[in-house]
Amino acid sequence: MQIFFFPRVLVFYRDYLKNMFPYIIGYVINGNLYIKLGSKKLLNFLEFLIIHTQGQYDFLSTLCAIDYPWKIKRFEVIYNILSMRFNSRMIFILDVEENEFVETIKYFFSNAAWLEREVWDLFGIFFYNNNDLRRILTDYGFKGHPLRKDFPLTGFVEARYSTTEKRILIEETTLSQKHRIFFFNNNWTQFID
Repeated sequence: MQIFFFPRVLVFYRDYLKNMFPYIIGYVINGNLYIKLGSKKLLNFLEFLIIHTQGQYDFLSTLCAIDYPWKIKRFEVIYNILSMRFNSRMIFILDVEENEFVETIKYFFSNAAWLEREVWDLFGIFFYNNNDLRRILTDYGFKGHPLRKDFPLTGFVEARYSTTEKRILIEETTLSQKHRIFFFNNNWTQFID
């Protein structure tokens, strides 16, 4: 028999979590529970969610990041976890500065190791204690992190096949115009915290 969490029950569960962990901020939107917390509090909070009888969040669905270059804490790392027993989803969000590290959760969820590699490869967010942070989507010689907002749209190098030399050549990107510098003035800041 499956038990379902209805939005009203999620509000009670959010309040319960706030009593246990006063540093979190929680929202219930569209039947999902959203939690914001600091990166240093991640492991204690996650361990509680996994082993507590009212949570039992035992499946990591996704792990991704968002880049906000105009914010002091530039990145948001987003974890989407599921409780199969209660058919409930929780999304928790970490605010991370550019040179700040995030503790790995691969000891709780084995699939997190690959997802953390992907976030490191594309955004440059370092996951502490993950000893396998190799490139996973870009080439091993790739410079930079392509999903950052300050990464140039054309990249730094381009690869092409030379029919005369019968091999692949990697050359620096040449542009017909000067590289433009964009200033990130966001007109939507009134809607973002």
